[in-house]
Amino acid sequence: QVQLVESGGGLVQPGGSLNLSCTTSERTFKTHSMGWFRQAPGKDREFVVGIWSGSTKYRDSVKGRFTISRDSTKNTVTLQMNNLKREDTAVYYCAARPGIYSASWKLYRSWGQGTQVTVSS
Repeated sequence: QVQLVESGGGLVQPGGSLNLSCTTSERTFKTHSMGWFRQAPGKDREFVVGIWSGSTKYRDSVKGRFTISRDSTKNTVTLQMNNLKREDTAVYYCAARPGIYSASWKLYRSWGQGTQVTVSS
């Protein structure tokens, strides 16, 4: 059973920053890629970023603003979000799958509990 524990999120003004973290077991961290997805009310779940070994892939709308990183000492993936915009408001989910990441949420079987990110003045 793959467990993913998310932390972070909250309310921030436009232009502000937030960090999201996703912690898992050592075994999962070594064998699975990690991805962040988000879902706004009334919208489909969408891919934000994925990371696998030294490879990353970002959604176009977050390139240059979001940065994903891995910390193998903590088995944690962190998503640093800068210059946040109102359209970034959503519930953010950490996900994991064996091997390389995918932009399709349907290919992930393991999910975190979700954390709310609200960008508002």
